This record gives sequence, C-alpha cells and structure tokens, in this order.
Amino acid sequence: QVQLVESGGGLVQAGDSLRLSCTASGRTFGSYAWFRQAPGKEREFVAANTWRGGKARYTNSVEGRFYIWRDNIKLTLYLQMNSLRPEDTGVYYCAAASGSKPLTGEDDYAYWGQGTQVTVSS
Repeated sequence: QVQLVESGGGLVQAGDSLRLSCTASGRTFGSYAWFRQAPGKEREFVAANTWRGGKARYTNSVEGRFYIWRDNIKLTLYLQMNSLRPEDTGVYYCAAASGSKPLTGEDDYAYWGQGTQVTVSS
C-alpha cells in the first residue's frame, strides 16, 4: 500500500512562489500527479508525469508557471508553483497510480495524500 504525505502549502501573495512536496512510502508506482480543489468547486487536474520521467502534462491555466518533478532517491514528488494567482487557491493533493503514462483523470489514481492548503491573496 502506498502512503502519500503532502507538505509545503501556505499563505502567499499574488506573484509569489511555493514548492509543494509529497513523500511516498510503501511501494513504487508508475504515474503521479497533483490535483487541487478550490472552495465550492470540484477537484481538478493540475499536473502529471511518470516516475520514469518524460514529458509532463499540465492543465492550461498553470502551463509555464508550474513544474512537476520527482526525486527518485527520496521518493518525493514536487510541484513548483511560480507567479501564483488568487485563482490558484485551494487544497492541493498528490496522487499515485500504477500506470505508465501521465494520467489526468481522478479515477486513474488509486492513492491520494491528505492535501495541503494553498492560499494566494491578491
């Protein structure tokens, strides 16, 4: 069983940067992603990649501002968020799956972290 624990959220101002981390334990997996849920909205896909690396996938609104990567030795996933906007506010979740492609659907992922709050003030 995979356990995922996120950290790194906080309160920042528009234009600032944050780096989220997600430490995995239990076993290895093939695909990983970040999702987020804004207040009153459904959870949405943010970014995904595979553990083997390759071309990551991003939702349009974060393309060029966010960057997803992983540390194979530390078994840690990261989401670097730059030029943050108020609309980036939400609870951010990391997710893992056994697939070999950067999956973008919630149902594709069997393992989820508990979430970390990101609040961007204007």
